[in-house]
Amino acid sequence: MDDSAGDTCCQPSSVSVVKDCCTDESCTSHHESIEAVSDSQNTQGLEFRIGGMDCPSCAETIEKSIRKINGVQSVRVNYSTAKLQTKVEDTEISEQIEKQVQKLGFLIESLVSADMQVFNVEGMDCAACAVSIEKHLLKRSDVEQVSVNFSTGKMKIAHQANVNTIIREVEKAGYKAIPVSQGKPSLQPKSFFDGLLLTSLSGLTLLLGFVLSLVDIPSILPTILYAASIILGGYKPAKSAFYAVKSGSLDMNVLMSAAAIGAALIGQWLEGATVVFLFAVGNALQNKSIERTRNSIRGLMDFAPSEAWIKEEGQWVKKAAEEVSVGQIMMVKPGEKIPLDGEVLSGDSSVNQAPITGESLPVDKVPGDPVYAGTVNQNGSLEIKVTKIVKDTAIARIIHLVEEAQEQKSPTQAFVDRFAKVYTPIVFVLAVLIAIVPPLAGWGTWSDWFYKALELLVVACPCALVISTPVAIVSAIGNAARNGILIKGGAFLEIAGALQVIAFDKTGTLTEGNPQVTTILPVEAQEPEILAIALTIEEQSMHPIAKAITEYAKGENAENRVGSAFKAIPGKGAQAHIQGEEYYAGNLRLFQEIGVDVTRIRKKVEELQQQGNSIVIIGSKEKILGVIAVADTIRKATVIALQQLKTVGIEKSVMLTGDNKGTAKQVAASAGVDDYMADLMPEDKVSAIKQLQAGGKVVAMVGDGINDAPALASANLGIAMGGAGTDAAIETADIILMADNLEKLPHTVKLSRKALIIIKQNIWFSLIVKVVALAFIFPGWLTLWIAVLSDTGAALIVIMNSLRLLNTKD
Repeated sequence: MDDSAGDTCCQPSSVSVVKDCCTDESCTSHHESIEAVSDSQNTQGLEFRIGGMDCPSCAETIEKSIRKINGVQSVRVNYSTAKLQTKVEDTEISEQIEKQVQKLGFLIESLVSADMQVFNVEGMDCAACAVSIEKHLLKRSDVEQVSVNFSTGKMKIAHQANVNTIIREVEKAGYKAIPVSQGKPSLQPKSFFDGLLLTSLSGLTLLLGFVLSLVDIPSILPTILYAASIILGGYKPAKSAFYAVKSGSLDMNVLMSAAAIGAALIGQWLEGATVVFLFAVGNALQNKSIERTRNSIRGLMDFAPSEAWIKEEGQWVKKAAEEVSVGQIMMVKPGEKIPLDGEVLSGDSSVNQAPITGESLPVDKVPGDPVYAGTVNQNGSLEIKVTKIVKDTAIARIIHLVEEAQEQKSPTQAFVDRFAKVYTPIVFVLAVLIAIVPPLAGWGTWSDWFYKALELLVVACPCALVISTPVAIVSAIGNAARNGILIKGGAFLEIAGALQVIAFDKTGTLTEGNPQVTTILPVEAQEPEILAIALTIEEQSMHPIAKAITEYAKGENAENRVGSAFKAIPGKGAQAHIQGEEYYAGNLRLFQEIGVDVTRIRKKVEELQQQGNSIVIIGSKEKILGVIAVADTIRKATVIALQQLKTVGIEKSVMLTGDNKGTAKQVAASAGVDDYMADLMPEDKVSAIKQLQAGGKVVAMVGDGINDAPALASANLGIAMGGAGTDAAIETADIILMADNLEKLPHTVKLSRKALIIIKQNIWFSLIVKVVALAFIFPGWLTLWIAVLSDTGAALIVIMNSLRLLNTKD
């Protein structure tokens, strides 16, 4: 069976001079998810992390404001991942972007993409030095882009060279470059104004004013304290509101500022101060809770150690992981974490791979086996050949893929966002009408209706509604990643939660994928002749059955003859020209089609198939030389996983295989699959998926992500196994099980279904709270501070409900 790897795509980085990159349309979404990169040489991509966003409307406010900066070509702010990605004409605009975001009341820091490495450069005494270094490095073919900032003394570079090579090249230019470790980004408030000091002072003055209002003193003193509380607590949201209005956005800061100012204008100083204080406290709690979901993935970076013991000139030296190159030898002692992906050269041990694959039990490792950064060596010392640099390790790929996935909106989230964009302006217009029309018509006082309009502004803010979906999705995707499951986006999470039928490939999915030769049946030739022909044909194939025959034949010292014109016959076998004659290795159908009489062997073949063997017939157009029987074993995790899928609500499981019905029946019975379809060609699997989808059933296909690509694409959801060691699996499927077994599939379905339930709970709860609060406005049962409490309280409850997904267990 032919293998086909997923397409790869260059990953452009974010700063200064860009040399070259692919422009294929297939790269587009990939590029956008990493950072905005221009099609022209003059446009640069920048990426930042934003702190302080508590709902998607904050992201929209930032977008609108940044778009107004000259030189900004496009901008996208993602609330779920707290990232800002933009295309600019000049990287100097970066400072303007940072200042504008800070004016809006948010924290911001520049990010370096996964493809960029940062160096401190010493010895520069003017801006021309930076330009000289850039030009010198760009002469190298393995340097893709580079930016040297004289002011900060930092160099950001995307390259395929050894780190030491870059250091030497900078030295040639007359300067010194020192690699900077890229740890987890952390946004910290720059001053008390960004922290909790003002909120605390606002609360204290509010409390003091309230206490003084209960005693017999002039009312002016409590009023002054309430005013001070409004100014202290409202400074930051009022500043943010000013720039939001200036950019044409109506976010929560605008609504709350209007409510507080309006309350003061009609003499409701206590109400205004309470609104400001509750809003500030609610924001702080929301930010802290939301950051917990965002950090659920960033925390994975802490699993991999930042240093490694590397062999250099016969000595073991400790080096920063970023400085280690592919091909170098590292040593990992018992109890230590493995710093980089590699291949074991010497030593035997067991390794806890849970951070990558989610497997509960350690995996034995011997020379030749792969190991991954962030996993823990438990027993013996290992010498490991490095196969991936820091930015390309499995754990780095997981973090990057999951952050990409968190940026993708689910259908539910997209609908809610569209609804909120229409809903908020309508509410604002209604509030204005309520404040003006009734008193003009003589239906009450101006102050009463103005107060009701302020209540409507606060109550109607859709914060809880718009965060109901993204926080749940980010939490679920984060939980999945920590359990060795990569879900590529909210849309796929929703589909997984609605699954009714799951189809499985047989070889390598339900079975071990490591079949063994069980029987050789001579017909017109002796065993050595049969194995010689089989070895010559099958060693050209990567199919597990072909590999089993090849290994067995080599173990029996079979003669490897010279063959030519090798050809795979999909779903039937293979052929080759050997010593002037055409020979075939395949199933009964193949030999029937080329006109060979199979009557003599049919009964024995059927017997072997009924025993669970896969049959490979060796012969030519004239005769059958012999029959080779190969059997595979059911994975230990398969039976348990299929039973658990029933308990989480999967209606039906089906096995799709190219093997004969006898083998398929035997495997299906042993594994506990509900149904099976046998003798399937690759295109037949696609038809089988469509047949299962009849009647509107939601169907997933589980395979290895390579051989079953057409069926994976045809299913509602494609699930690939063994993603830790297979780049192609990550490229192909919608969900990837990092471990090479089905152990985590039930958890995937369970988690997805729980996520759908929580999303529905959040949406309905948000809507009900809004409807009840709105109904309480006109009878006069609602106050401004209760309105604020209902809004921020609903948002907090929605967030806390979503956070439950982070702790969902198997």
